[in-house]
Formats: sequence, C-alpha cells, structure tokens
Amino acid sequence: MKLFLTQSTPGRILLHLACLVRGGKFNFHYAGIRRECAGMCRSLLRRRTRLTGLILLSAVGIHATAQDRTNAADGLLWLNATNLNVEGRGWSDTKLFYDRLPAKAEGLVRKPVWDLSRHSAGMCVRFVTDATTIHARWSLANAWLYLQNMTAIGVSGLDLYVKMENGTWHWLGVGQPGAQTNSVKLVSGMIPGKREYLLYLPLHNGVTSLELGVAGTNTLTRAGAWGEGDRRPIVFYGTSITHGISASRPGMTHVAMLGRRFNRPTINLGFSGNGKMEPEIAGLLAELDPAVYVIDCLPNMVADEIKERVEPLVKKIRAAHPQTPVVLVEDRTLQDSFLIQGRMEWYHLKDRAELKAAFDRLQKAGVENLHYIPGEHLLGDDGEGTTDGSHPNDLGFMRQAEIFANVLGPLLQSRN
Repeated sequence: MKLFLTQSTPGRILLHLACLVRGGKFNFHYAGIRRECAGMCRSLLRRRTRLTGLILLSAVGIHATAQDRTNAADGLLWLNATNLNVEGRGWSDTKLFYDRLPAKAEGLVRKPVWDLSRHSAGMCVRFVTDATTIHARWSLANAWLYLQNMTAIGVSGLDLYVKMENGTWHWLGVGQPGAQTNSVKLVSGMIPGKREYLLYLPLHNGVTSLELGVAGTNTLTRAGAWGEGDRRPIVFYGTSITHGISASRPGMTHVAMLGRRFNRPTINLGFSGNGKMEPEIAGLLAELDPAVYVIDCLPNMVADEIKERVEPLVKKIRAAHPQTPVVLVEDRTLQDSFLIQGRMEWYHLKDRAELKAAFDRLQKAGVENLHYIPGEHLLGDDGEGTTDGSHPNDLGFMRQAEIFANVLGPLLQSRN
C-alpha cells in the first residue's frame, strides 16, 4: 500500500486530493512526497484552479464534465445547468437539450409548431447554494432578443427566485440579455446562508447552453423534491398566451405562477399562433403522465375546428390516462370587444359555444374528470390586463392564474 501511494501516479493523486480536502495540511503523507505536496496543494488552494472545483463537485455528488470548471481568470466554479434540476421538459429524447418536443416530432408536427418547440418556455432550473453572489452565462439560438410587444428579458432573459423560510417563492433578480451570448451577475451581496433557488429560462428564444457560477469556495447542488406526495407536473397546452407573450419576465406567466403557488413542476406546451388541438399533438400529449392536463387553445381556433378537434383530443388523452383530470379553457376576451361590432358574437361567443357543446357531449358520453374554465373574466373587466388588447401583461397573467388556481387547487389536492 505504501508503495502504491508513494510510487504510483494514481497513488500520489489520491494523496494530493486528500491533502486538498484537509486544506493543504494532510498529516499522513509519507516523507517521500511531503515536500512536493506542501508546495503544490497549498498553491492549488490559493489559486482555486480546476482541481479545486472538481473536489467541490465531488463533495456534493455531481459528476464534473468539460463544461464544469473553475475559470482561473475569474475564480468562479461554473456548472453546466444540465447537471441540476432542469424542469419543464416533457421528453428526454430531444434533438437539443432545451427543446420542448421530442426529436421524433420534427416532420410529424407542422414546421411552425416544431420551430416554436425549440423555445425554452416554461423550463426552469432548481438548485441549492450557499453563495452570496450567483452568476449565469447562456447562449441563445436566435440573435433577435425581443418582440414588439414583449421585453428582451421575457423573450431571451433569465429570471431568478429564492425560496423563503415559510416555503413561498420571492423574486430576486434577472439576467438581462445584451447579445446572443451573455454572462451576467444575477445577484450579489446576499446575506450568507444556504438557500434553494429557481431560475426560469427564456420564453420566446431557444437556449443552446446555460451555466451557473459561484465562488470556488461555495457549493452548488441539485434541489430536492418540490414537496411530499404526488408531484407530477401540470401540462399546459395552448397558444401564445400559454407560451408567455407578453410577460415582462419568464417567471410572470400564469404557468410559472401556478408552479410556484402549488410547488409543483409545470410543462409549458404553448405554441404562439399554433395551438390548434391537432391530432399529432394529441398523440404526443398522451405520452406524458401529468397530474392534470390544461387545454387552452381557443384563441387560435375557429368554431369549425373546435367542433372537429376537441373530442378526439380529449378521447386520445383519456384512452392513455383514464383518470387524469383534463381542464378545457375558453378564450380570454379581447379587451376592445365591448366596442368592436360583431367581435363578441362571431368570435368569442360562437367559439365558446362550440367548446361548451363539445364538453357537454363528452360528459354525456361518460368521460369523467373533465373540467371547464369560462373565459369571460380571465383578464379582468377593466381593460388593464393586456399589453396589446390580446396578450396578457403581468397583471393579466396574475388574474388568469387566480382563476386557474380555483379549479386546479382542488384537483391537485385530490391527486395527493
């Protein structure tokens, strides 16, 4: 054993690693390498080089890859987010890690749906750290950072929350995008302590890489379960509203709010302009195993499509999941409908009537655990709930989340 430790390269490495853990003062070194170690290990500790980062990662049980490194220039431990709890991914067999549909969906769904599925809407990273400063760097799929009716932070930025002692989530900071590749300080100067954090990814852009950075002396680990009991996700399928247009930041969609409210993962399958209850999407939805399905597609559909597609979609889900609750949602009211001739009659009322008729037929046919959310008051009644008359602002998303919560709360409680 002595020969192995002192004469072999693996043995010497083991001794040096033990020395690093002891702060450069390992008392059991053999004399043959005591002098060599005293210089090298303490130098490593001072410089916080890559080996120190590997020791820290090993201590918290996370395997280090080429992307998990301590940058000697900035003294930070950078960890690839894929090694943490990245949630909001319905499938693991995706073309790129942060895609929302599986790779097999390319060519199966329409191209606009596939292209929008490359956006990281609804995805988030949960982690625990004792760092007082948290950095992030991320690269985006698209160079266009904002929309005409949506901020760059909402489209392409990051949104950080912290878990409070009472178990609720509180906003903490944002990552403001300035280019296709960004490196920012999300928060600094925090009171020391180990806490759980939740970082939302961009809503209307794709992410090709994401790393979190903390000082080399800090730890950065995966978070535990959201809570006790059944914590399967809520799946939301819908339109640009579900997608998150025009939230000011990624954590301000109703989907994200409901996830924090119920301490539960969510899967966001909103496709801007393309939530149409198509049979190809119905088949993909049936592959998932959520706590609840929320189907919110009316803003992208006309009456004939509603009449044709609602029942096959629900029946497809019900065949795979006989007891999983399915919630059908009416369209929100366009905020100028009170004064535009014919809009309420030929747009909202006609479409809602078709959805309600399909709901009634399904119930009459014996489909159980089917629920319904009217759309008339989703955004409020004062005209202040949207950015452009159609897409919710943060106030509109909050109002919508409250109405959804009244239906989802009892369903989730019964699932537990």
